[in-house]
Amino acid sequence: MLMPSTRSDEGSLFNRSISRLKELWQSFPLANDDSAQQQLANQDLEGESLNVLRKEMQYCLNKSVGEMATRKQAVLIAQQYLDLTALGKERFLTLLAEDFDLDYDQVKATIDQWQPDPKSTAKLRKSLESPRLTLLRQFNELPDGIKFLVNMRADLLSIRDRSPALQGMEQELKQLLHAWFDLGFLQLEKITWDSPTSLLEKLIAYEAVHAIKGWSDLKNRLASDRCCYAFFHPQMPDEPLIFIEVALTQGLAGEMAPLLDEDAPLLDTDTADTAIFYSISNTQRGLAGISFGNFLIKNVVGELLHQFPHLKQFSTLSPIPAFNKWLTANPDKALELLSDEQRQVLKEQAEEQGVAANMSALLASDWATNETLSNWLEAPTKQLISHYLVNEKRGKGALDPVANFHLSNGSKAARLNWRANLSSRGLQESASVMINYVYELDNIESNCVNYVEQGVIANDLLA
Repeated sequence: MLMPSTRSDEGSLFNRSISRLKELWQSFPLANDDSAQQQLANQDLEGESLNVLRKEMQYCLNKSVGEMATRKQAVLIAQQYLDLTALGKERFLTLLAEDFDLDYDQVKATIDQWQPDPKSTAKLRKSLESPRLTLLRQFNELPDGIKFLVNMRADLLSIRDRSPALQGMEQELKQLLHAWFDLGFLQLEKITWDSPTSLLEKLIAYEAVHAIKGWSDLKNRLASDRCCYAFFHPQMPDEPLIFIEVALTQGLAGEMAPLLDEDAPLLDTDTADTAIFYSISNTQRGLAGISFGNFLIKNVVGELLHQFPHLKQFSTLSPIPAFNKWLTANPDKALELLSDEQRQVLKEQAEEQGVAANMSALLASDWATNETLSNWLEAPTKQLISHYLVNEKRGKGALDPVANFHLSNGSKAARLNWRANLSSRGLQESASVMINYVYELDNIESNCVNYVEQGVIANDLLA
């Protein structure tokens, strides 16, 4: 019997992906085994192995070598990469980034000679393409090569700050992936309990907001009053890039527990008037910075309206992941935002709990099991969160990353919900508070424009 997976299984899924790549490439015909370029490197790329790898890369970039030979060589290089340790991969990526970087002197000379005509512009454009870009494109031509490059960028992201060359290569790879994962290539699919087991396993492993505890939990999330949609890429048909979980409800949902309650009765979907987006999970770290979420929500709204035309309201039940971090860093500012009466009660409650007289310390206490304290904390906590969401900015956008995502997509910050998520994560991030971002179909475009261009946040909050 297949055992339930957990989010800790994400690493095993990655390892299975690596094994699949190896299997696909094992049958690929390689070049002459006597060639110097065919020497396998050791897993840490120590000693002569790095020089061997350099020659292999140079072979792939040799314009006098035929395309089939370079493709075979690229397979070998990719196979080696999959077998490397973390240290070996760092040396591999550093070699590719630094030894096959742009010729900056040539770029400058080309810029100095540039003229405003197509031929001169084409020459300049070509000079701005590094040799390593050619090899990255060769990897994409391999079976499952695009998945290989997504995984490679995930490795690169963890070390990119160690040199300018690594930063440059990471940006080049991001630009390639951005083009290959253009929204026009993506396919929206509904995931159901009848979907392949391997795909359902990945949902369990990749869920990043509300952990899926096992198969019965997943089955509940795919029941008749629940929906799950995901984006797929044609070259990664077995890998969801991002998925969204939806609950059909009557009115706005104000807490997570009923949505995830496996014993809750099914809702007659004909009576539902609201779709609650309660979890959005990106699955591929190598695609960080390439946004699909806004397009996903808009497409899912369309699908839901087609299937359930009686729906009147589309909303999230979202976490506020960075609130406690802001509150801990700004205890004095938070106190200033409270009234004199609130500060006095805070001092008294803090003394009773034996903690410092600030909101951060009091919210870190065991308040959730203290009814009196919980009832008092609701108002000042919502007050501070309202200020945080509406007034604390990074540039023109909201400081909170989830708020920035939904507001930039045209939603309205509608309602704060106390004791909405009493899990350890919910308590640590935002003192149990969750927020409904409402997507009013007639106002999405104007909300988006006002937010992006002027930083104006459509909201019904306290601040």
